[in-house]
Amino acid sequence: MSIIGPYVHHMDPIIGTILGVHLWWYGLSYTLGFLNAHLFIRRKQSQLSLTIRSAYTLSLLLASSVLIGGRFVQVAFYEWPYYREHLSLIPAYWLGGMATHGLLFGGLIGVWIFARLHAQPFLKITDTLAIPAAVIMGVGRLGNFIDGQIVGSLTTVPWAVKFPDADGFRHPVVLYDAVKNLLIVPVLMYAGKRHPPQGVRTGIFLFLYAFLRIFVDIFREYPTTMLGLATGQVLNILMSLLGLGLILVALGKRPGISNAAMPAVNPPENPAPAGLRWQRLAFAALLLFSLVMPSDWTKDIPARYGPRHACLSYSGMYPRVEVSPKSAPSTIAPQSEPN
Repeated sequence: MSIIGPYVHHMDPIIGTILGVHLWWYGLSYTLGFLNAHLFIRRKQSQLSLTIRSAYTLSLLLASSVLIGGRFVQVAFYEWPYYREHLSLIPAYWLGGMATHGLLFGGLIGVWIFARLHAQPFLKITDTLAIPAAVIMGVGRLGNFIDGQIVGSLTTVPWAVKFPDADGFRHPVVLYDAVKNLLIVPVLMYAGKRHPPQGVRTGIFLFLYAFLRIFVDIFREYPTTMLGLATGQVLNILMSLLGLGLILVALGKRPGISNAAMPAVNPPENPAPAGLRWQRLAFAALLLFSLVMPSDWTKDIPARYGPRHACLSYSGMYPRVEVSPKSAPSTIAPQSEPN
């Protein structure tokens, strides 16, 4: 992006098309994020007392729960009026629609399930995964920007962006959020060196992610409201309170075993544990599946991308939807993406 004047966005949101299936830059951010998290888990395998099989199980539960959580919040909080009339499209990830807050809540649920199944300390795992989580959220925002979605309010700042389907030059809020998310990483690294009680790093991540996003989202234009506020802002407030409460509870406990004080245990390793092959295949399938996800609302895909991308002209993958004059491509952009 030019730093001396406004930037006109003309990036193609689609990487390419294979056998009629579109691969999206936004989806690639998930693929890279899940792969980075898995490699991080493998590096911390001894510290977390994991076998290679349980490491793959954790990666699978984390990735699948992130996808389910993001979709659930999108459907339940942002697009229920649409999905109520199109229940069969709820699992159609390739039609777009993921909510960022749902990604985080889904990831926490996935780790909780793993911790219960494997009798592992939940907060020890979430503390370890806080850094790759911040990286995933930062990279995901870059995918949003390439897709040309989540436009900010109108502005005259030198770094303003003219998005394909939005009028005027606008704040590149997803880039603000990407920088914010990536800046959380050194804070978490510093906190880790201080050997805090379990739960502190998880709380720091949740608090900084949500609290700082409140200020970023001031430049956003949200499509829905909750309790008189933008839906995303309500979720930001709730998540920041959750993170702050977790920090206070963890610090308020009597001194005990911290993350660093817990000895690393190398569990017996089977060179070829039963089931590992299918776990690897399942994880690879999740990485490939993520590539088909665009970042738009389900109902907006044909209207928004059809006019500017020939391969999206109401193909069999995309249901024909009625687009009212108020939701035409030229005006729908500022209100089309809840992430």
